[in-house]
Amino acid sequence: MSNIIRKFDLDNYFFQDTSFDNLMKKRIEHVLLVCSTYDAFILEEDGRINEAVFQEYVSLNLRYPPQFIQVHSAGQALAVMENEKIDLVINMLSVSDQDPFELTRIIKKKYRNIPIVVLTPFSKEVSQRLAHQDLSEVDYVFSWLGNTSILLAIIKLIEDKMNTHYDVRQVGVQCILLVEDSIRYYSSYLPSMYRIIFEQSRAFMTEGLNEHQMMLRLRGRPKILLATNFEQAISLYEMYKTNMLGMISDVSFNRGNVKDKLAGIKLCQIVKANDPYFPILLQSSDSSNEKYAKEVKVKFVHKYSKTILHDLTDFIKEYLAFGDFVIRDPKTLDEIGRAKDLQTLQDVIYNIPDDSLKYHIDRNHFSKWLRARALFSLAQLFRQADSRDFSSMDEVREFLYEGIARYRSDRGRGVIAEFNREKYSEYIMFSRLGEGSLGGKARGLAFIDNILKRHNLIYKYNGIGITIPKTVVLTTEIFTDFMLRNDLYSFALSTASDDEILERFLKSDLDDEVVGDLEVILSVIKTPMAVRSSSLLEDSHYQPFAGIYSTYMIPNTGDDETRLHMLVQCIKAVYASVYYSASKAYMSATSNVIDEEKMAIVLQEVSGCREGDYFFPFVSGVARSINFYPIAPEKAEDGVVNIAYGLGKYIVDGGVSLRFSPRLPGKIIQLSTTDLLLKDTQKEFLALNLSQNTFVPKVDDSAQLEHIKVRDGEQFRSFRHAASTYVYQDDKVVDGISQKGLRVITFSKILKHNQFPLAKIVEDILKVGSHEMGKPVEIEFSVNFDEEKNTKVFNLLQIRPIVDNKENLSVITEQVDRSKCIVVSESALGNGIYEHIRDLIYVNPETFDPARSADIALTIEKLNKEIGNARRSYVLIGPGRWGSSDPWLGIPVKWQQISAAKVIVEAGMDRYQIEPSQGTHFFQNLTSFRVAYFTVNHFINQGFYNEEYLKSQESVYDDGIVRHIQFALPMEILVDGKKSFGLVSVPGMKSGGLPEPKAL
Repeated sequence: MSNIIRKFDLDNYFFQDTSFDNLMKKRIEHVLLVCSTYDAFILEEDGRINEAVFQEYVSLNLRYPPQFIQVHSAGQALAVMENEKIDLVINMLSVSDQDPFELTRIIKKKYRNIPIVVLTPFSKEVSQRLAHQDLSEVDYVFSWLGNTSILLAIIKLIEDKMNTHYDVRQVGVQCILLVEDSIRYYSSYLPSMYRIIFEQSRAFMTEGLNEHQMMLRLRGRPKILLATNFEQAISLYEMYKTNMLGMISDVSFNRGNVKDKLAGIKLCQIVKANDPYFPILLQSSDSSNEKYAKEVKVKFVHKYSKTILHDLTDFIKEYLAFGDFVIRDPKTLDEIGRAKDLQTLQDVIYNIPDDSLKYHIDRNHFSKWLRARALFSLAQLFRQADSRDFSSMDEVREFLYEGIARYRSDRGRGVIAEFNREKYSEYIMFSRLGEGSLGGKARGLAFIDNILKRHNLIYKYNGIGITIPKTVVLTTEIFTDFMLRNDLYSFALSTASDDEILERFLKSDLDDEVVGDLEVILSVIKTPMAVRSSSLLEDSHYQPFAGIYSTYMIPNTGDDETRLHMLVQCIKAVYASVYYSASKAYMSATSNVIDEEKMAIVLQEVSGCREGDYFFPFVSGVARSINFYPIAPEKAEDGVVNIAYGLGKYIVDGGVSLRFSPRLPGKIIQLSTTDLLLKDTQKEFLALNLSQNTFVPKVDDSAQLEHIKVRDGEQFRSFRHAASTYVYQDDKVVDGISQKGLRVITFSKILKHNQFPLAKIVEDILKVGSHEMGKPVEIEFSVNFDEEKNTKVFNLLQIRPIVDNKENLSVITEQVDRSKCIVVSESALGNGIYEHIRDLIYVNPETFDPARSADIALTIEKLNKEIGNARRSYVLIGPGRWGSSDPWLGIPVKWQQISAAKVIVEAGMDRYQIEPSQGTHFFQNLTSFRVAYFTVNHFINQGFYNEEYLKSQESVYDDGIVRHIQFALPMEILVDGKKSFGLVSVPGMKSGGLPEPKAL
């Protein structure tokens, strides 16, 4: 990390989001126009004022044009004020049934907070009339100069006045101060100034990443404040000077209610004393005032100049930081370069000469330009520094470049950007290509990105980046176009084999525009890529479609043409997987119609680091916010995490992983004894092979992945952070791999020594994710240590709600009728409804003899094989600890001897009191195969076991100790993992534990 990044803490600098949606809250929506029919006609040749103003708004890309209500008499005006919601009154002084000024006073007296503007064509007579009137009840007087743009200027000036205080104080919106007492001149200036501002705003809209952002950014445009005397000008300046871009001022106006011919000069002196570089334009009808302007070092323009409006425009663009950022030679002020937006400014930073760079940074030109473009948080960072804070101009360049880079990266988070070839860059985390749906996976990713930013989790852990991989989504629109373009629907829905469907899809063509966009994407993403399905139904809140369709990983190596070909073929292969036989069968089983399925594609950086010819992450993991197999002192609500070394597909496909509670990461059953450690830890891992430059997609989407044995892992740098060593001669495990022995994956450096706060990060994300989704969630993630770059990154890859209705089971325990149950446990592991089970094997507690435990295990093995071969499952009940190696503590079965059991019960006996094991001997298998495990000690009122009922039932096997009962009807088996409560009912009976279904 460089000194500059460390000095300004740029890696952890918090760029406050600008709440553009909170700006311009107060708006003029309804305008009462009090005028004669003749004046109304003058305003727009045929009287269509609403249309004229609407066109003015549209031409400037503005929203919310106000509605005008015209009245032609004082009586009508008062009636409208009484019955309508009016935000602004414009009085044209032309009604004849009452003195217009008296009408103004009546309205103002009753409606104090509604602004009133006088708008009238100017003449000597009108000027004299106004000079002799009390205008204290009038907010502004404007001159009609024959252009309806004055109406927009009036409305925007008043809206600016209403919103300035909040918008400036809360967000930092900028202001321009206009000091002018000539009604004619400010009536001429304001429409031009607003047009310049809105045109500038259109330019900085492009800094938004999608249409919504672009429109909201318009609200951050600079505001215009009008002062008509010295005191107003000083008050406004003092109030908003830190957010003021510049000032345009007359020279002669009132100061202390007396005309002061040099009031503008005195105002300049005060302002310049505070900020020598503050931009000011003086304009006067007296050309001799130019010499005073030069004395105070401000610009000057003559009011009678034929080019005054052009000069005004030039000043605003040049000195108030509108338009491009112009890089100048400080000696000659000649242009030596320019930047049209933030991206091009970043590109030219290192090309700016030292003297020019010092000139611009010392005058806050960078921060002023950024503020004018509503890039307030970056402007704030740059404003706090000048050349004295750096030892060289190279440090200044690094500060500016890295500041922009981090701002662009931060701005690219938490938002779905619309893909644009010209704007796509490394700083955009998530973008969409096409107008259709994102699909389930992509929605989840966008949601993760959004909550990470909103909850400020990105910055929570110092030195650790928490993010999603760079992602581009090809929406369902592109899928539909591909299917129609190549006439694929009838073939895809036919009985063709999977290989035939894949072949046909691979020979079809993607749209050329899409292929061109993919080329741009590949110019930015140079690391391996995952091409993942994201269907409409996948990851649905109500339909468990996760994992049904294909995901391909490509090395993204070779020349550009090869990389593009790989990517295009993968996209077509994922599209094909919608119509594979397994997908069709699943759609049918879940009562969905395959015609309704639409596929989006997630193109995503593979999370990991290069290790020789392989690419994989240091840690891959799956975590759930609820743990259905908690072992005390764990709790269900603490959640559960499974992690493995290498790619996460290993976990998803059922590989052996390390399981722990994020609240108690040091308590891991698999590591509790050396026997369990050697049996139940990871033996191999998955990696992407980068050495293959050719790629032909197959129905099996794992062709590019390679299984590597853990014993061969020492060749990889990250292995030492994941592995420990089992020392045979001492029968112990030591951290690290410095000693000789068997390498085992324990992640002790992060779980025991907290080298990386994995448990805490996962705990935080599960908590936030569950809260935001309103239900338990499952996440997929990875962790990378890049030792060369000295970076640590936690990547979130997916989030989905836990949607299976059987998993979201909630048993009403107080309503359970135990007389209808065989077993009730208040210490149950697992969760859900176990259906279609009619077999039960139990050890008769009256005849059980611990000395015969080994023989009992063999009998159970024989029965288990018969039931398993018949593709059935059963309930197993017996005393002591199932799987104990000590026959005096329980029946010493191996997993393969009871593998068809779906519910296992440890039933305590009064004469055989053994501390329950909670399934620790088979824990990996219980969790992998979703086997429920009950503990019952009914003789001390811990649960219920109906031995008498079982004795009364006929058996299909009975050797005096072991009995096998096969019921005619299935048992109701319910496990509520949140309450650690489980039951097995008498066949054909309902326990009463489930709520009655609601009538539709």
